Amino acid sequence: MTLGPMKKHCCDEMQSQVEFVCSVHESAEDCPDALVCYSEKFREYGLFIHDGGTSSKTIGFCPWCGTKLPESLRSRWFAELVALGIEDPWAQEIPEPFRTGAWYREP
Repeated sequence: MTLGPMKKHCCDEMQSQVEFVCSVHESAEDCPDALVCYSEKFREYGLFIHDGGTSSKTIGFCPWCGTKLPESLRSRWFAELVALGIEDPWAQEIPEPFRTGAWYREP
């Protein structure tokens, strides 16, 4: 028996939104059909603000199924990097696990 792909998000619609790829726009931020963004490294969901920039508004519940989404780990991400001596992760090299969600999944 073959199992389908493992669902990583709360419902099929959220899964579809997070995986959405536009055939016209290079970036999801530029596509008016892209509604949801997901940052694996912060474990954070948001709604795109289509104002010409890259802004989004963090959300706590799924707009389709109502499931409470996981708490963002953004603050913890920065705190753990500071503990490693990295004060500015945008200007300094960060360890590979911190580029994805591996940093909070690894023991």
